[in-house]
Amino acid sequence: MIEPDHVPWHALPAGDVAVRLQAAPDQGLSAGEAARRLERHGPNQLREAAREPRWRAFLRQFQDLMILILLIAAVVSLLISREWETPLAIAVVVLLNATIGFVQESRAEASLEALRKMTSTMATVRRDGRLARLDAKELVPGDVVVVEAGDRVPADGRLVSAASLEVREAELTGEAQPAAKSAVGRVEEGAPLADRTNALFMNTAVTRGRGEMLVTATGMATETGRIAGLLAAAKPAPTPLQRQINALSRTLALISAVVVVVVVALGLVRGQEFGVLFITAVSLAVAAIPEGLPAVVAFTLAMGTDRLARRGAIVKRLSSVETLGSTSQICTDKTGTLTLNQMTARELILAQRRFTVSGHGYAIDGRIRSTDGRPPPDTMDQALIAMALCTDAVLRDEEVVGDPTEAALVVLAEKGGIDVAALRRQRPRLAEIPFDADHKFMATFHHWTDDDGQPIVRCFIKGAPDVLAARAAHYLGPGGITGIDPQARRRYGEGNATLAEQGRRVLAVARQDFAADGFDAGGDAKKLLDQIVLIALVGIVDPPRPEARQAIAQCRDAGIRVRMITGDHAVTAAAIARDLDIPGQAVTGAELDQIPDDTELARRLDDIGVIARVSPEHKLRIVGALQARGDVVAMTGDGVNDAPALRKADIGVAMGLTGTEVTKEAATMVLTDDNFATIVGAVREGRGVYDNIVKFTRFQVSTALGFVLTFLITSLTGIAGGAPFTALQILFVNLVMDGPPAMSLGVDPVSPDAMSRPPRPIREPILTRERLIRILMTSAIMATGTAAVLAWAPEPASAVGQASVAGTMALVTFVFFQAFNLLTVRHPTRSLFHRETLHNTNPLIATLAVVALLLLIVELDALHGFFTTTDLTFGQWLTCLAVGSAILWVGELVKAVLRVRDRRQSTHDA
Repeated sequence: MIEPDHVPWHALPAGDVAVRLQAAPDQGLSAGEAARRLERHGPNQLREAAREPRWRAFLRQFQDLMILILLIAAVVSLLISREWETPLAIAVVVLLNATIGFVQESRAEASLEALRKMTSTMATVRRDGRLARLDAKELVPGDVVVVEAGDRVPADGRLVSAASLEVREAELTGEAQPAAKSAVGRVEEGAPLADRTNALFMNTAVTRGRGEMLVTATGMATETGRIAGLLAAAKPAPTPLQRQINALSRTLALISAVVVVVVVALGLVRGQEFGVLFITAVSLAVAAIPEGLPAVVAFTLAMGTDRLARRGAIVKRLSSVETLGSTSQICTDKTGTLTLNQMTARELILAQRRFTVSGHGYAIDGRIRSTDGRPPPDTMDQALIAMALCTDAVLRDEEVVGDPTEAALVVLAEKGGIDVAALRRQRPRLAEIPFDADHKFMATFHHWTDDDGQPIVRCFIKGAPDVLAARAAHYLGPGGITGIDPQARRRYGEGNATLAEQGRRVLAVARQDFAADGFDAGGDAKKLLDQIVLIALVGIVDPPRPEARQAIAQCRDAGIRVRMITGDHAVTAAAIARDLDIPGQAVTGAELDQIPDDTELARRLDDIGVIARVSPEHKLRIVGALQARGDVVAMTGDGVNDAPALRKADIGVAMGLTGTEVTKEAATMVLTDDNFATIVGAVREGRGVYDNIVKFTRFQVSTALGFVLTFLITSLTGIAGGAPFTALQILFVNLVMDGPPAMSLGVDPVSPDAMSRPPRPIREPILTRERLIRILMTSAIMATGTAAVLAWAPEPASAVGQASVAGTMALVTFVFFQAFNLLTVRHPTRSLFHRETLHNTNPLIATLAVVALLLLIVELDALHGFFTTTDLTFGQWLTCLAVGSAILWVGELVKAVLRVRDRRQSTHDA
């Protein structure tokens, strides 16, 4: 085989391209040959930017400003005091801190890498004569790839067939308008990319039509690959929440700096040693400034995306996780999202007669029976042949490759005795008009013979009943083909309405004949379809998902409005909406067009639950109207034309099973199961992630302010010489409480009441007025309690840096304060003793581990010198426990008051 990247494939006829690539367009490569070529050319993927080595990622943890200051302080302490205990202990603490940061970062990165692997592009490939869906990384030169509207082109290729094919190539050529593509003709060898009309390029988007191409280049050999080396990996921007946290950290740093200056100044006035003051001040600054808070927020968000992925929702951006919790409107498709997308044809209206269809799913062992008991007419085959030929879906052992709606028509044709595969081989397509959201039908053209034995071109059409009716000049009646009149149109409309009212998805099938002489297969065939013959109406059932009703009820409880937006008939959509308890009237896209003002549209949307027969422009307008009034909107979509609305929505949700690659790229979240309940589960998880970040932030900030206020009070009053803790005691508390105990808050399970409260306002600060008051109250209790223990302990604190009972009790009390605060912040109103709170034992286990470490440094003589502690009696331990538990009891009192307030508010609202 000729090396593919040295040949101007666009300048060669399609037949020559196939010969040179040693490929057969009608069969594709064999699995064995594809494997050999994959080994030779490598996977079809672009090289990623070089990753940072793990050792460098670990060393980067020491670049943090606070860590560097701490290390400098340790060196200064060693030079001044000539004692090695404190500098060594600081070094150990720094090492442990860096290790914790490295582990957090590694876990978050691993989680995001797993998500990247889940969002790989799939391609439809012909291998061994059969179509299959493969990971695009497995493509090799010579593969035959089928692309259609909504696909992302997976490799570079030369077209061998195309039907109304248009591709957006702005990423490569800069041309904003989609480029028309054709398999015929040759292009000059030196033609620029924009003029290579017979070639497709990796990562461009198919916007219309369908085509087949021979892969000519993969991976770094593609046109995209040639410029990939010029692209620098962009560092992800911080999320809005992370920016809030960064601002909060800066505020705390400023407060801490002021207190540090006060502590040092008053210490010098009292004649304390500068070396001791210096290292104590640095340790206080390190403990008081939650420099790790932004990293922990990123870690919690990343862990949230991991949990979402396990639930079937792949979130592509961290910021989307926090936005999920604020979602107030969900605009969802019907087919496959609220319904099972297991299409089965149940009814057929043909020649003014009704027929029922038995069977389940995609099994072909069913029958077509007339409701009047008579055998089906001979004209039945005309409808079934149209269904067999004007579809792309393929059945294999009751499994579907292609669109489920088309599969239902293929199954119906098989039940009627049509060998679909054989018929397609006997009657190959001469031309086709692929389905498009604009014209709402599909048409295929075939060589045929009329009743007189004359050669003709017969076109079979399937599509929306109203669209085909508008193009109809004839219909198939009991006596054969007859000119359509108002009475026939009325009967046709009534049949359509009857099926739709039963919740059926209704499709019409039709045909039109053309003279074989002069038929232009490459022309604009849409203009010719104005004399079509209506053949039949098909009613297809797609039952609602059993879990969808419950999910919609959850949304109602959570203050989230669910609205069905579908391209289906309004009557059909309204029937499904009633079954799922979606409130509101049903309107059509045409009726929305009668509301020119978007402000009025936003007001009217409150009364609307179903919007049918919508276009992509309607979806875009609905999202904009809801956002303009302050709603946070989630919008689902699967077609290529849905991409603009998904980009505009706060949460664009693409269907992983039925969605196009272009739609998945535009979305912020991809559902692996196309299930509405998964969206609701993702909102619930998003609320849980945000709740955990709030808990962690409350805990960290109250600890930091507790330290600051304790030092401020003792400095101003002279208690313990203004230095309640030594440097190592400060670092000990900072390390053990920032470790597993605090991290346990970041992975707390979602609260059972997460979906029982209204959405969080998107612009609400992480520290609301109520949360800030509670933080200040908690910090004040910590500082006052610790200072009181220092002042009134049996043995008052001695000289700064000397072990004493008072100093040890102050340390133990402060740690108990942190432990009880950890347990209290887990829920803003629910009691710690509630069974749901006690269900998760991780924070309790982490707290007990901290207490065990505290016992070691207090009661183990070998550690007294390091941590400046001394033994305590059992009574003194109980005293510390009693004082430290004040946070718990005050917290329980506050929660009780808030529960009463919330109950009164609920009663008032009701």
